[in-house]
Order: sequence, then structure tokens, then C-alpha cells
Amino acid sequence: MSEPTENKDSTASAADHLASHMAGMAPAAETPATTEPAAALDPLAAAQAEVATLQAKVAELQDQYVRGQAEVQNARRRADDEVSKARKFALESFADSLLPVLDSLEAGLAVQTATPEQIREGAEATLRQLKSAMERNKIVAIDPAVGTKFDPAQHQAISMVPAEQEANTVVSVLQKGYLIAERVLRPALVTVAAPK
Repeated sequence: MSEPTENKDSTASAADHLASHMAGMAPAAETPATTEPAAALDPLAAAQAEVATLQAKVAELQDQYVRGQAEVQNARRRADDEVSKARKFALESFADSLLPVLDSLEAGLAVQTATPEQIREGAEATLRQLKSAMERNKIVAIDPAVGTKFDPAQHQAISMVPAEQEANTVVSVLQKGYLIAERVLRPALVTVAAPK
């Protein structure tokens, strides 16, 4: 019966060994309990750091937004100034090109003893000056030829008249129209051939 005793001894020594091993682990089990508050502080500190980083990013983005708005307002103000100057100087250029026409008219009216032929020649010269000034400023006449197809974008029909030509074509021009930089300033007043 010495074998069961040996078994009891070996079982007792195994139990002791297990107990001592468990006793050695008990302090290790307490360690996580003591480190839990430290672990809880680490996520809190990390979250606070992340909040601080995000607040700094928000402040930076707000600053960029304010600067962007200021740049947009400055660009709008500069564009308005440029448009205003362009209008002013465009008018100035056109007025400058009309001054010779004015001078010619005044000079023609200053001559008291002009003959009808001289008045006509002066008027024709002044008209040429005016047309030249208008062309320099991109003002072009709309003067459709007889038989030209009616174009509602550039012509205004005053009436439809019976004619030997094709329907919806220009019969006569009552008043020239004008384009300014390819945009209709005034449509030409025309009569149009009525359908047969």
C-alpha cells in the first residue's frame, strides 16, 4: 500500500505546487485592477488631446474661411471698379472720336456765305467722319439689300406688302439698324414681301 501513499504524496505535492503557482498569480491578478484607473486615464487624456487638436483645426479652418470671404469681397470690389472704369473709359474713347465731327459741324455753321454745294460737301465730309468714328467703336449699320431674307433678330417688319419677290424677304428699308460689337443696338425697320 505504499503506492497509494506515493500517490497521495504526489497529489499533495501537485496541489501544493498548484497552490503556490496560484498564489504567485494572485498578485498578477491584482495588477490589472490597479492599472485600470491608469488605463482609463490614458483614453481620457487621448480624447482630450484629440479634442484640442480638433479645436485647433476648427480655429484654422475658421481663419481660412474668414480670409477667403475677405478675398472674395476684395475680388468683387476690384471687378466692380474695373467694370466702372471700363464703362467710363469706353465712353471717353467714343466721345473722343466724336469731337472731330463736332468740330466739322461747328466750322460748317460758322461760314455765313456758303453755297448749297459747299454745305452739301461739308455735310458729306462730316457724315464720313461720323461713320468712321462709329466703325472705330464697333458700331456697324444694318442695311439689308432688297430681296434679303427677313431676319427677326436684326430686322423689324413694319408692314407686309405685295411684291414680285419671294415671300418674307425685305422689300425696302425705312430706317437703318445698328450693331454694336455684334449686338443689335437698333433693328432695321423694313417692309417685307407678303406671301402670294
